[in-house]
Order: sequence, then structure tokens, then C-alpha cells
Amino acid sequence: MRPPTTKSRSRRTGLIYHEDYLLHLAGTWHPESPERLRSIIDHLIATKLIDQLVPIAPYPAPIEWIATIHTPEYIDFIEQACAQGDTSLDADTGIGVQSYRIARLAVGGALAAADAIMQRQIDNAFAAIRPPGHHAEKNQAMGFCLFNNVAILARYLQRKYQLEKIFIIDWDVHHGNGTQNAFYDDPTVFYFSIHQWPHYPGTGRSIERGIGPGEGYTLNVPLTAGHGNDDYIQAFETQMVPAARLFKPDFFLISAGFDAHLNDPLAGMQLTEQGYARLTRIVVDLADELCDGRLISLLEGGYHLESLSRSVAAHLHVLMTGEER
Repeated sequence: MRPPTTKSRSRRTGLIYHEDYLLHLAGTWHPESPERLRSIIDHLIATKLIDQLVPIAPYPAPIEWIATIHTPEYIDFIEQACAQGDTSLDADTGIGVQSYRIARLAVGGALAAADAIMQRQIDNAFAAIRPPGHHAEKNQAMGFCLFNNVAILARYLQRKYQLEKIFIIDWDVHHGNGTQNAFYDDPTVFYFSIHQWPHYPGTGRSIERGIGPGEGYTLNVPLTAGHGNDDYIQAFETQMVPAARLFKPDFFLISAGFDAHLNDPLAGMQLTEQGYARLTRIVVDLADELCDGRLISLLEGGYHLESLSRSVAAHLHVLMTGEER
């Protein structure tokens, strides 16, 4: 991949975070816990990396934007279910009395990042938000997810800022079924996913390529357990990069799960912090080449706290500098 002329410039990288994200409680036993964000922020403070980031304040997303992906009936159901207190929507997805409000704040964090980039306050951004989103279907919560943050963000960019084409990269170890389904017949949003398979949620086979006008705009790279840095890098360079260059997007979005790390307890992949840094570098270079560097990454999974915080720091370093450590 040819190096872009902008690779050495420093970037204004936004960090979207709010202490209220800690108030979503999926259950005392649950791996998607507030400690995930605490560990990230504590590590960024300890390494002073946080001082180099531009803080971006989230806001509760207006319902009209959430409704671009989710049905009004589903949005009402989530609000009412959370108001009733601590419960579970399925075997994996717990909620508490604050969860509806915090889920709207998570979506609003993604939208605030887009606003800041489009208004040229920052160049790119990382959204340290929860609950995660890429499993959420238009009318169903699943896989720890309530609202599909990245899918709503894609529609927001298209409808508020009239951007025609959005490219979503999902490197969470679990396939983003909700995101895929949201755009499965849509040629204006390209969805690329690399994930462990077979694994939860059971979707993401290579033959899943879209339907109707969206056929060919979904690209899945399912890998069996045990694959690591070299395998992911090769898939990015030989499959994702050519697809993105052909598509010519106006904006890149990353569903940035860090649960393909070799230490993660919920999967069986072998990525390291250095691997995540290289994947980030590939995307940053591509965004520089194709769309003036416009890029937002949104936190999805990642459940080994130390590995998560270190991987996020490696990711942020490349977002800020365009270079790996």
C-alpha cells in the first residue's frame, strides 16, 4: 500500500467520553461492565495520552436519529423495559433503570464526533461509549447491545451532512449482525467484517454479500479461532483495501472491538496491541487517501481490562500521529 503524503502530520483526535456511561449496569456478573471504560480512561490518564486528545461532549441522541435504524415500537419498548428496573432482555443483554438514557447518550456520543469532524474542530475521533451496538437489530436487542451506534451514525452522516457513501469496518471478534442487516440491500453503505467463525452470533459467512441493489457491498472474512496479527493484516491489505478504493467512501467508521486480543476471555483469536495498531494504520492511511482523513471509531467489545486499555491506547496513538509506536 503506497504511503500517503499526509502520514507524518499530527491529527486532532477527539475523545468522546462521559462519566454517565458508567451508569449502564448489565448485571454484577456481566463482562460488559463499567470497569471497561474505567480501565481505558485510567490508562490514558496514567500515560498522559489523554492530554493530547480533544474532549468531545456527547449529548442524548434525538429519537428521530435512532429511528433511522430502529422501529419506533422497539425504541418505546427499550424505554419502558429500562424504566421497570434491573432485568435481562435475553440471556446476554442486561439493563438497568438508567440504561435507556445511557444508550441514547452513547448514540449521541457518536453523533457528536461526527459534528466535530464535519465542523473541522477535529480530524478523527474515538468514541469510548457503552453500551456497545453492532449486534442490535432494528427491533431486537442482543449481544449486550441496545441501539446500533455505528449504523445510526452512518445514516446521520448521510442525512444531516449529505455524505453519499460510508464504509464501515468491523474488527470486533463477533460478527456485527445488526449492522450487516441494516444495510444488506443498500449500495451506499459498505460493510466489511473480520471475525471469528463459527462463533456468536452465527452470522457472517463469506457467502453473505448483500441482496438486491446491496449485493456486493457486504464483505465478510470469517476466520477460525487461533488467527492473529499477520492473518488480519493480510485480510485488510488484500480484501478490505481494494474494496474501499473501488467504493471511494466519503467517511470511514470502525466498529472497534478489542476482543480478538489473545488475552480476551470471550473468544479465541491471537491479536496483540501491535496488531491493532497496524490495522489502525491501514485504515488511517486509507482515509487520508480517499476522504480527507475522515474517520470515527466506536468502542464495541473487549473484556480483558489491561489488554483492552493498552489496545485502545495503541489505536489512539495511530489516530493521532498516523504512525505506529
